[in-house]
Amino acid sequence: MSKVLLIEDDAHIGELVSIHLRDLNCEVDIATDGRQGYEKAASGEYCLIVLDLMLPGMDGLEVCRQLRADKVNTHILMLTAKSEEIDKVLGLETGADDYLTKPFSIREFIARVKAILRRINSLSSETSGNETETLSINSLHIDLGKRKVTLDNNKLELTPKEFELLVLMAQKPGKVFSRNDLLDQVWGYNFNGYEHTVNSHINRLRAKIEPDINHPKYILTSWGVGYKFNDEL
Repeated sequence: MSKVLLIEDDAHIGELVSIHLRDLNCEVDIATDGRQGYEKAASGEYCLIVLDLMLPGMDGLEVCRQLRADKVNTHILMLTAKSEEIDKVLGLETGADDYLTKPFSIREFIARVKAILRRINSLSSETSGNETETLSINSLHIDLGKRKVTLDNNKLELTPKEFELLVLMAQKPGKVFSRNDLLDQVWGYNFNGYEHTVNSHINRLRAKIEPDINHPKYILTSWGVGYKFNDEL
């Protein structure tokens, strides 16, 4: 059974989301303010955190930012009542793996959660069969079994989606992935209008692995198409 933390101060939404999470065979814990949610989430015992943006005590962006600063890399699905693009970007740039804008359909919410859980289970199966496999590209080393990445012998703290993006592209250097390809293979869905999700994660990943983010060495842009891992290293 997957353990999910729901941080939501709207009782109606919280009850509705909880019912559907339990229908997916999830064990659900609920926090109704940001501070309480942060303290629960910091335990690292959850496979998914569903996090509202507007919360009393400590807003969702700060909860997300603090968790990532504390190296809690649990998947985070952010819920926001704001539709402005900047709010979505801020959520992703603080470390959220995905977002949904309220009002959202329960059908889409369930699809997102299923995709995340399916990806978690798939990665667990893949890594259990590749416990000793390491990808090494110059001074960048990716341990698939331990989900550990080092650069110049320094450990990098990547979110789940950043790690999955890196592994997918590093395993196929030179192959160009469109944004829709990456949405489908890393997020598990393909919806028009969510390409910015990919862009934000690529930017965050580059900030962590590139010596010079303005002149990327590992993850290259294929203009008009998408991204690829450099096959000339």
